[in-house]
Amino acid sequence: MRVVCLISGEGTNLQALIDWQADGLLGDARIVAVISNAAAALGLERAGNAGIPTKILSHRDFSNRSAFDHALIQFIDVYEPNLVVLAGFMRILTSGFVTHYEKRLINMHPSLLPKYKGLNTHKRALGAGEKNAGATVHWVTPELDAGDIIRQVEVPISAEDTEETLKAKVLDAEHRLYPSVIRDLSLGLIKC
Repeated sequence: MRVVCLISGEGTNLQALIDWQADGLLGDARIVAVISNAAAALGLERAGNAGIPTKILSHRDFSNRSAFDHALIQFIDVYEPNLVVLAGFMRILTSGFVTHYEKRLINMHPSLLPKYKGLNTHKRALGAGEKNAGATVHWVTPELDAGDIIRQVEVPISAEDTEETLKAKVLDAEHRLYPSVIRDLSLGLIKC
């Protein structure tokens, strides 16, 4: 399974995928490229250190979202991916982009969807007095954070948790969840 990862920032979920791949734990999946919309993304360095080809395509170079997404499709399709993984890619994608990669495009969201779609998930979960937070891997659809859930992991919220401590706990869980989903997709254990 050929995997292209899209990133915008630090790339900690990307690093988890790279580590699983290096340890032979990613099943039949192989990361063939990492593409970022931000030249300063630390994830590009992580990919480069692992010998994975990288590309930068800044959304700022385009007049609108549709033009950027069209160019991004061209960048991605060079690698003939079976799966496109949003690993901290901080752009809302057009329906044309999502349709092009239907059932080949997944995202990690830092909440137990369908709760807390969008941003500020940890703050909202704490404010609501939730007992558990978590992370969700889902198929990407044109509606934000609304695609079919592939797998979730729960993280208990303690009375002492702050936004920052909860974020760290959820991120740690993400680093196990995302690679396991990609492994299982590559081995046919999760059906599209």
